Amino acid sequence: MNDRVSPFSDLAGRVVIVTGAAAGIGLSISNAFAEQGCQLVLLDVNEASLKETAKRLEKSGTHVITVTGSVGEPETARLTCAEAVRQYGRIDVLVNNAGVSSVHPSLELPLQEWKRVLDINLTGVFLCAQEAARKMIPAGGGVIVNIASIYGLVAAPNRAAYCATKAAVAMLTKVLAIEWAQDSLRVNAIAPGYVKTGLIIDLAEQKKIDLESLKKRTPQGRLATPEEIAQMSIFLASDISSHITGQVIGVDGGWTAYGYI
Repeated sequence: MNDRVSPFSDLAGRVVIVTGAAAGIGLSISNAFAEQGCQLVLLDVNEASLKETAKRLEKSGTHVITVTGSVGEPETARLTCAEAVRQYGRIDVLVNNAGVSSVHPSLELPLQEWKRVLDINLTGVFLCAQEAARKMIPAGGGVIVNIASIYGLVAAPNRAAYCATKAAVAMLTKVLAIEWAQDSLRVNAIAPGYVKTGLIIDLAEQKKIDLESLKKRTPQGRLATPEEIAQMSIFLASDISSHITGQVIGVDGGWTAYGYI
């Protein structure tokens, strides 16, 4: 029998909101916090997947609240945070994971698509962070973890909207961190590289991306797993990282450090 205490045992019982919680990285993040004994508020646009996720987690003993909606809608952040406080009495952690990809030559990028990516990837992050902070600060503080991207740190062609929004998330993280530090509210971001999610596998099967080329471009020679991103979110949410705020931490196998193509 293994009686070793988890290094993240301080997370047990904490109230955690995860956006984009029902698939990919968000699903792994939801699972990881559930394993730490957290109480969850899961937000996603896909109601069926959200309910399925909640049902599975509840069977393992996790208390789960679900909210269906898009972070791109201003009312969603307010409703999600209000529901968390109504049922749990507080918010301890927010993980801003919801986001969309966009690949278009810049000359052909429709304004509607630009606005859609901006609304979800940036405005949604700000609105959720703002609304959560309004609940956290009077209660004594908390933690916000934003999911950025390596493409907020380095550029890639045909991704003007995506790169611009993820770079803005990185800077937004720093602004909020220094502004709210005196209120015991920490704000950090994770910048994943390519992650082996169902979406990436589907794109590879459709020949829209070349997995082998991506692996060769990555110094570690492989893609990240969703669980590796989730574990970083656990670390940043835990008291173990109590003096870390305003940071954008790459989980990319060395991608952004490697300047040679």
